[in-house]
Amino acid sequence: MKAAAEAAERGYSQVLWLFGEEDSITEVGSMNVFFYLQNKDTGRNELVTPPLSRGDILPGVTRASILELTRSWGEFDVTERTPTMPEICEAAKEGRLIEAFGAGTAAVVTPIEGIQYKGVDIE
Repeated sequence: MKAAAEAAERGYSQVLWLFGEEDSITEVGSMNVFFYLQNKDTGRNELVTPPLSRGDILPGVTRASILELTRSWGEFDVTERTPTMPEICEAAKEGRLIEAFGAGTAAVVTPIEGIQYKGVDIE
């Protein structure tokens, strides 16, 4: 709860939870996190969310519904893989980060307006 209090003091409403030396993104607050970006390697648009396989991501109906619905559209790639903060920073810097949002039963779908990482604001 200390992290949430510190984030609130700085004007942020949620904490983006990171894991490990690579700053792997896990969740935002108590919500699943999604990033819609242009994949650097393929050039295709991609919706990315961390996978359930590590055991640290909450499964949920809203998460499953978003994945099922967006896959059914066939308009962009939908990938369950571990995004990292360096990847998101690079995508933002290069203009490839299109959208970010959190999703969960209580919050439904909530846009992420900005992220502060290592003293830099990403919008």
